[in-house]
Amino acid sequence: MKLSIVTTLYRSAAAIADFIERSCVAASAITDDFEIVIVDDGSPDDSLSIAIGIGQTNPHLKIIELSRNFGHHKALMTGLMHAAGEYCFLIDSDLEEDPALLAKFWREIHEKDQDVIYGYQIERSGDVFRRLSGAVAYSILDLVIPYKVPRNHLTVRLMRRAYVNALIQHRESEIIIGNLWVITGFRQAGLPVAKPYKGHSSYSTWRRWTLLLDAIASISEVPLVAIFYVGMMISAGSGLVSFWLLLRWTVNGVGVPGWVSVMLSVWLLGGIAILFIGIIGIYLSKIFIETKNRPYTIIRNVYQHTALASELPAKPKAPNEPQDTQPI
Repeated sequence: MKLSIVTTLYRSAAAIADFIERSCVAASAITDDFEIVIVDDGSPDDSLSIAIGIGQTNPHLKIIELSRNFGHHKALMTGLMHAAGEYCFLIDSDLEEDPALLAKFWREIHEKDQDVIYGYQIERSGDVFRRLSGAVAYSILDLVIPYKVPRNHLTVRLMRRAYVNALIQHRESEIIIGNLWVITGFRQAGLPVAKPYKGHSSYSTWRRWTLLLDAIASISEVPLVAIFYVGMMISAGSGLVSFWLLLRWTVNGVGVPGWVSVMLSVWLLGGIAILFIGIIGIYLSKIFIETKNRPYTIIRNVYQHTALASELPAKPKAPNEPQDTQPI
């Protein structure tokens, strides 16, 4: 297989037919030996049935139905695990990223001799709050993550097989795919992409905040180390204050207790203690989940065109794979 186009489905009923048509046109301009791997991430609408219906006449489609919603990042990794192409083009199915970009990415990966060409926005789309919060989030990541995460990077990217094989070796249960793209290494280059803003995002402010915390906790030990150094500074400050109070008592005797200073000290130290316990709790929760060794996703069915399914070689099934490929 020369080329695999990998995408996910979640509330994609309005766009999936157009996406498949555009993807086929873009891929056909490069090679006739291609597949479109579509992962249904427990979409509540009729995205899956639409895709299966198209697959009845389109032999290039391979549709993976997950048993429930596992999340965008895990669905993308599942699609890459089932992609067979020498090159893999990862893209969202909502058409904010045009499948026609494949031609430009294809030229770039060969002209620059890279393993990965990833898309990024020169300027983050959306309102002022969205752009500002994004800039702050990336600044925080730059401080605490030892690897440089490209700013405003997008899902769309073209990858060589060697890189994809290395990427899918990561087996964390709780993944932030942007981190994995970076720490996998290889030669990577960015390509600016114009991405229109549809007026709203599927990621709420709270969801973006939790993703930031997950991104930090999944790859960086800096917050844990910072607790040690902050504790040292508080201990040193407390020692200086204690010495000053002892000196004052020696010179002036016992004065009237300061209620304000006592209350401020209690609230400050209490707040810092709770904050540090919370940071440790986040890391403990990650350890708790990882020790369960759960699979990325659970697959309910794999649908493929009869003509293609009959040509597939038999292979051992992974524990989370269905026992049979369902012909469309």
